[in-house]
Amino acid sequence: MSEEEMIDETSEFIEEEDEKLPFAKAEVVRLMKENLDDDKMIRERVKVEMNKFLGEVLKNVCKQLNDYPYTTIEYEMLKESTYPYTNIERINQEKERILLHLEAIKADCNALAMDVQKTLKLKDVVEEDTFASFTASMEDDEEEE
Repeated sequence: MSEEEMIDETSEFIEEEDEKLPFAKAEVVRLMKENLDDDKMIRERVKVEMNKFLGEVLKNVCKQLNDYPYTTIEYEMLKESTYPYTNIERINQEKERILLHLEAIKADCNALAMDVQKTLKLKDVVEEDTFASFTASMEDDEEEE
């Protein structure tokens, strides 16, 4: 296969991909370049996959919007539906806070479990001593009779 044929096949593949993309590729690439460092180069596959990803996000938000019983979509509905995407940093911070709190609870539970085991051991020893004393006194009583 000649180099020219390979280029033709590649451009056909790219054009086919463009047709399936939810957004204009140039606009997605422009936005990516706007938000990436100047020294970054974006591979074709990344451009395509970012476009598909954004399309999936749009579909997910629309599914949530469809859950509302109203025929008109209001701004508040959109805000609620996009919350997971627009507040990801706050959600991750809350997740970290909860995990740290759970670790503290686990540590408290472990400390309480150790206290209970110590208490039960001491109680077992006391019960054994009491039982031994009781048994010894019974034996003494039998000997006296």
